[in-house]
Amino acid sequence: MHKDKEFRLYRPLKDITHTFGEEWFALKAEAFARFFGTPTFLIGQTIAVIVWITLNVAGVVKFDPYPFILLNLAFSIQAAYAAPLILLAQTRQAERDQAHALADAQHREDLDDAMAKRQMLAEEQSAQLLELLKQNTHLTELTRQMAERIETLAMQLAQRELH
Repeated sequence: MHKDKEFRLYRPLKDITHTFGEEWFALKAEAFARFFGTPTFLIGQTIAVIVWITLNVAGVVKFDPYPFILLNLAFSIQAAYAAPLILLAQTRQAERDQAHALADAQHREDLDDAMAKRQMLAEEQSAQLLELLKQNTHLTELTRQMAERIETLAMQLAQRELH
């Protein structure tokens, strides 16, 4: 969706309050959690692990020899922080989804109300048209009767003039 485009039937969600608020920490935590699922993060982490293991196995550095306890500790710490951040991001997304669902439901209700009003108006107009047709039929019948009466009177006058 383009930010500058205005949609006729879209109402932007306003005044959404999240469980964790809109403060700096919540926003940064959500951005960080979103970054965990990107190819950039996965490729970068894979490269870092390969370099870490290669440097320690080759003996270039020996700060974490095999079985790489520091590397395991780093992954444990990362997981310990990543899990709550991901849950925070999911909670905030669920709140946004709920707000969108409620707005969508309200929009559907508004459409239904508008459709019911249009249906009622169409029924009223149909009833008015039917009444106008009845009146027109009655007037046509009166016109026919008058025309017959005029014709009868004209024939009577014509017969009187002949006699």
